[in-house]
Amino acid sequence: MTELLIGGRLVAGGSGTFDTINPATEEPIGPAADGDAADMDRAIAAARSAFDDSDWSRDVALRVHCLRQLRSALNAEIEELRRITVAEVGAPVTGTYSSHLQGPIDDLEYPAGVAENYSWTTDLGVASPMGIASRRSLVREAYGVVGAITPFNFPHQINLAKLGPALAAGNTVVLKPAPETPWCAAHIGRIIAEHTDFPPGVVNIVTSSDPRVGARLSEDARVDVVSFTGSSATGAAVMAAAAGTITKVCLELGGKSAFVVLEDADLARACGASAMAVSRHAGQGCAFTTRLLVPRGRYDEAVEAAAAAMAGIPVGDPTDPATVCGPLISARQRMRVQSYLDLAVAEGGSFACGGGRPAGLRAGFFISPTVIRGLDNSARVAREEIFGPVLVVLAHDGDDDAVRIANDSPYGLSAAVWGSSERAAGVAARLRTGTVSVNGGVWYSADAPFGGYKQSGNGREMGVAGFEEYLETKVIAYAIKA
Repeated sequence: MTELLIGGRLVAGGSGTFDTINPATEEPIGPAADGDAADMDRAIAAARSAFDDSDWSRDVALRVHCLRQLRSALNAEIEELRRITVAEVGAPVTGTYSSHLQGPIDDLEYPAGVAENYSWTTDLGVASPMGIASRRSLVREAYGVVGAITPFNFPHQINLAKLGPALAAGNTVVLKPAPETPWCAAHIGRIIAEHTDFPPGVVNIVTSSDPRVGARLSEDARVDVVSFTGSSATGAAVMAAAAGTITKVCLELGGKSAFVVLEDADLARACGASAMAVSRHAGQGCAFTTRLLVPRGRYDEAVEAAAAAMAGIPVGDPTDPATVCGPLISARQRMRVQSYLDLAVAEGGSFACGGGRPAGLRAGFFISPTVIRGLDNSARVAREEIFGPVLVVLAHDGDDDAVRIANDSPYGLSAAVWGSSERAAGVAARLRTGTVSVNGGVWYSADAPFGGYKQSGNGREMGVAGFEEYLETKVIAYAIKA
């Protein structure tokens, strides 16, 4: 895990190595390559050359072949990847059989299939603008070099959700993963170098302990698209840095998603589902529904139901198949979440369960699943992204009020609604979010575009819409001789 992938070669990092930490034990698990600014410069140059000087962007068959090779090679080493993911990410091992590992690997087939069957050229027919008869063609083609900057929470899912479509569309890529999870990306780099036919420079992976190394992707004129997933504050900085070169920016940012329970819903079942949704992977998901909106007349009942469900969620060792809520990623993140819990009390709230470190877990960056009661939507803990297993229960006065509260947020990433089918569908249609789950429906899928409204970002990942984020549009007009 101590090498970068640059220009088709596995190379040492310019700054040596840095330790990656097991968040469940707080102990180092091994070194990762520490890339520097010069490494990033070489990676961008390699990607630029591979795009400009090779047939990669025009050879659809090669791209499809390489992506399917990568999928097969990742599956061949899935048990090692599973071990790495649990140790480095703190992901509960059961999650590696779905969204943390197996799902993202299997989903590589989707962009490969889209590329294989995509209509790269569309005939627009004949028209005579300015009196000149012309046959027009619309052509879709790759942007060029994509700079992909990814976070720590679901590294395989997010790394592959950027690599797959960008490469399938004909771009070359420089991937800069989060410093907390370098091994997950480095392992992909080694597999690409050793077990696939990707031409040199098409994929470059630079791990680094220094966030400024990744920031260079937003500033370099050789980069045509920056695809960033992370906090809204950092996304704004990425956008500002890219403005100097008018570089396209795709942002998948934060959320403070609402779980709306209507008056005719099964309250206990809905509140239990809400508690589970916010506790898995220690609440480290941008689309997790961390605000529970319940009918005011049943507020106490809802708090009790949510707290009872949360109190029963297994917390602890992520290697244990029974664990649902593992550790937070780092000491810094645990302190950040704890500061929000302290703030909740200062704002006048109280804990129906949780509120700090779980009893009996002396090591690891753990926070107990927590239910906060007694606040309204103006509280900071109800408006700001905490990124921990923390659920704020808010009261509403009917469907219109629930929609108002849910939409009263700077974010618009996701939401959930529980109630009778027709009523829940009506509320879902009024929510200003990129995805909505109705009565437990699952929107996450390789063919379903994912992204948010407002400060939750712009652009989409996955689906055909996510594939087309990495394509330019060209119109060619051929004069028709009289």
